[in-house]
Amino acid sequence: MLAAGGGTRMGRPKAAVELDGEPLVVRAVRALTEAGADPVVVVLGAGLPDAAALLPAGTRWVPAPGWDTEGQAASLRAGLDALAGTDADAALVALVDTPGIGPAALARVAAHATGPDALARGGVDGRAGHPVLLGRAHWDAVRAAAHGDAGARGFLRGRDDVTVVEIGDVAVGDDLDTPEDVQRWTHRKEARR
Repeated sequence: MLAAGGGTRMGRPKAAVELDGEPLVVRAVRALTEAGADPVVVVLGAGLPDAAALLPAGTRWVPAPGWDTEGQAASLRAGLDALAGTDADAALVALVDTPGIGPAALARVAAHATGPDALARGGVDGRAGHPVLLGRAHWDAVRAAAHGDAGARGFLRGRDDVTVVEIGDVAVGDDLDTPEDVQRWTHRKEARR
């Protein structure tokens, strides 16, 4: 789970932003765990060590060197590096600022982890987004292609072997970039009650 960003437009690191009294990073760890992801690795940068202190006991986290200069690419590389020593065939890459992508959506995309060549991503109404599933066979190429805040986008662009998994019936793909986004999210949730 990528949670290293400084949240410039948010005014603070997004990992610590709260929804319903709970930090986004805690919500995201729970969603990945409930989706069956194992191991769950959280990539942190901005706000360390405070962001790490928010994590549930026993949660594995790694720092993202260069998060402040290289953006999401540094986080993605740090996460893949952390998984390199495991027996994982694929990495399910989720973002801390997408609380509407919960366990059901994460599990649906993760179900496409059929081996080291797997490539899939969540989609809402046919528009590809997150989460992104990267089979181990692609990790080196993803690392090499990752630049700035685009993460794996450059690697995935134009490929015809990426499965887009529709999650719009169980997820809201909006990310939270500003305090106003958080307010809209809260109001939308209250309106559904």
